[in-house]
Order: sequence, then structure tokens, then C-alpha cells
Amino acid sequence: MVVPRITHHGSTTGVTGSCHELHADAANSYLIDCGLLQGGETADEGRTGQGSLGIAFSIDTNRALIVTHVHIDYVGRIPYLLAAGFEGPILCSEPSAKLLPIVLEDAFKVGVSRDQKQVERYIKLIEQRIIALPYNTWFNLREASDLVCRIRLQRAGHILGSAYVELDLAYPKTGENKRVVFSGDLGAPHAPMLPAPKAPYRAVILVIESTYGDRQHEDLRTHRQRLEHVIERALQDSGTVLIPAFSIGRTQELLYELEDIIHRAQSRSAAFGRDSVELVGPGGAQASSLETRPELPVILDSPLASRFTTAYRELRPFWNRESLKRVQSGRRPLGFEQLITVDSHGDHMRMVKHLARTGRPAIVIAGNGMCSSGRIVNYLKAMPGGQRHNVLFVGYKAAGTPGQAIQSFGPKAGYVDLDGGRLAIRAGVTTIGGYSAHADKDGLVKFVTSMRRRPSHIRIVHGESKAEQALAARLAAIYQDKQQSLQLGNPQ
Repeated sequence: MVVPRITHHGSTTGVTGSCHELHADAANSYLIDCGLLQGGETADEGRTGQGSLGIAFSIDTNRALIVTHVHIDYVGRIPYLLAAGFEGPILCSEPSAKLLPIVLEDAFKVGVSRDQKQVERYIKLIEQRIIALPYNTWFNLREASDLVCRIRLQRAGHILGSAYVELDLAYPKTGENKRVVFSGDLGAPHAPMLPAPKAPYRAVILVIESTYGDRQHEDLRTHRQRLEHVIERALQDSGTVLIPAFSIGRTQELLYELEDIIHRAQSRSAAFGRDSVELVGPGGAQASSLETRPELPVILDSPLASRFTTAYRELRPFWNRESLKRVQSGRRPLGFEQLITVDSHGDHMRMVKHLARTGRPAIVIAGNGMCSSGRIVNYLKAMPGGQRHNVLFVGYKAAGTPGQAIQSFGPKAGYVDLDGGRLAIRAGVTTIGGYSAHADKDGLVKFVTSMRRRPSHIRIVHGESKAEQALAARLAAIYQDKQQSLQLGNPQ
């Protein structure tokens, strides 16, 4: 057996189900992530997401699971991994150690059982297995005469707690030493709340995501202006802005940005004494709707997202400097005055009916991000026919999901099959790519080219074929121009 060797148990044909196995030698392997397949995506074995919950690979040599971050497409199969008999530790960053039990509790309730005693036993087991690792600190996984394996987590800038993984493999009997890097999901620079990722010093083998391997994000100022424009239009049309968002990461970044937009509007309003839509600013400029109605409610309708938002507040030491400065100035980026949280199902249904009936302008952030289930579905069913409403997408939608259908066919006045019925889409549909929590094509390339000693083997995963091919072609051209050797494919 040639080592190290990597096999993939997901995310080679799409953007969900990440699960990679690093075979350090014949007797020791390590799993990096164990995520859920979603939509119409398939595992390597050809099974669709709906039928791929179980663990179809041998876990006999698995010594540990390393979690890059806690999104469900990276951790959603952990309950099934434990059920298959996995007994090793679960290693992750310190913030992820706090967030992971929340994610897995929800996944267990949805996919296994809602019995409270079973849930509590399961979460206790998870917490006992977790080893929280500080960033930028080496941790020994194995130290023996035939193999020394250690790992280090570095900030990935994707969501709070996200990390890319460096694994050092040393073989004392042969004198070989190889460093393998798994990117997980890499974040975009200048993302709200999070420090930008820095490339590792070196790697021999790199497994890198490619979600946006063929696309460039809008710059920060442009996508913030577009978000503000959508809000203005909602106020003018007395409509609701529906934002399908993932409970962790995207939701908190949106709240952070919305607080800033509202704060700036309030500051302008106070500066010019505006208290009605008739007031004007310097040079006769008409006051914006947001400036005259800064009380616009921002409705967070997701119990899970609310729990994560609370956890984000408690994990403030891991925020970036800009975020901490806002807090020090007396602002509450994740707990501002206009924020309304909706927890119970009854309150959720009353809110849906209230907004549909009254036409009161509002911003609603609800799960799930793919629109395949969750509370966002009830809002979409209640309001997709009204042209005064707007569905705002702020991130990637996997193929085969209702979110992807709305994103593709909504601008063409098409329809979507949702919750067993077919709904015509008359609401406006807007996509703001700059709010993606993923690095774009330039960011992915920079992660590779910024290494002082670049990898000679690169495996491109977690992207649709067009994105993977575009990133591969660009990296191949860069290596060729520098006359550097590069093997694109599964390292053998």
C-alpha cells in the first residue's frame, strides 16, 4: 500500500456530503469531516442524498474524526458514524466544540429520535468524545516507531470555529515526512466578524474545496449597497424580504450587516433631524425610506439560529478586531433593538399570517438555506405570489434543491415544486453573491499560490464539475508557467 492515501466518501460530485479518509498506513486512518448529502447529489457509490445516511465504508482503521466546521454538510452523518461503531475522538477547534453539540442535537432530533432521554444520552456521548484544540497548536494523534502523526488547526474564515487541517505524517523507519492539508470550506476576505484565512507555509498534498472555483464575488461595498437597496425597495413596496439562510454563519453575518445598515441610517436621520418622509437632506436629497423608518423589524424565525446567535455572542473572543470595536463602542451587532426572535411553532405561524395579511415591511431570516424544509417554506408558500415581496439569496444553493429552482426560475416568473405542491413565483428574486461565506476563485488560487512550498498533489473537491474544472485549469496553468510539477487527482 502506497501511503499516505486518500479516499473520498462524499463531495466529489457536488457541494455536500464532505467526508475524506486519510490512510496514514495500513492500520491507521483518519476521517476529515462526515457530512450529509443534500438535494440530488450522490456519494461516490452512486447513491443519492436521500438514501445516503448510513456509513457504507469500513471504519476498522479509523482512529479519529477531525471536523473542519459544523455545517450539516460536514457533520450531518456523525450520528450514523457512531451507530456504525466508531469509538474514536472527535477533534475540532474550541469554538466548534461549543457549536457542534447544538448542530448534532438538531440533526439527531430530525433524523433519529425526538425522545428527550435519547437525545440527552446522545449529546452526552458527543461531548465526551470531543477534544477541543486551540488554533495554531500541534496535537499528537499517534506516536509510534512506525508512524508519527500530528495535526494543527488554522483559521479558515468560513464560519466561527472553521478551520483548515494540517497533518504531519512521519515514517521513522524510512525517514519520510509528508504534510497533508485539507482546506474544509475557506472563507472570503473581509467577511463580517471573522479574520481572513492565511495560507499554510507548505503542503505536499492538498485537498481543496471549489464551491466558487469558477466565480468571482462582488466587492464588499457593492454587495452591502445591494442589500440596502433590497431593503429600501421592501419599504417602498410595503413588502417582505425573505432570506433563506443557514442557521450558523450566514445568519449571524447578515444580522451583523443589517445592524450596521440600520445604525448608519439612524445616524444620518439624527444628524439631519429627519422624522418624516417629507424631510430632505443637504442639497435637497430626498430622505431614504430606511432613514425615515429605521424601526424596520428584522425577524429571526429559527430556534436553531437563535441558539447559534447566542453562542456566537458568547464566543466573542474569536471575533475579528472590527467587530470587537463595535461592541466596545456600545453597539450590539447580534442583539440590536429591531431584532425580533421567533421560537415556538405557534408564534411562527402567527408571524407568517400577520405579515401576509398586514403587508407590513419586514426582513425575515429563516431556515433552511436550501429551502428544502424548515420555516422558510411556510413564508414562501404564503408570499411567493405577491410582486411586492422579494426573496433574497445570499449564498450557494445545491443542485436539485427548491432554493436552486427559485434562484434559477424565479427571475423568469417560473414555478417551484415545494412541500408537495407547485407554486408560481411572482415575488422578486435577488441574489447577492458577495455574501457567500466561501472564498471565490481568486481566493482559492491565492490559498495555493501563497504557500512558500506549494503542494505537488492537489485534489479538488466540494464543487460542481464546472467549478472544479475551472479551478483545476487555472492551477495547472500557474504551475506550468512556473515550471512546477503538479499532479491533479487522488494522491497515490
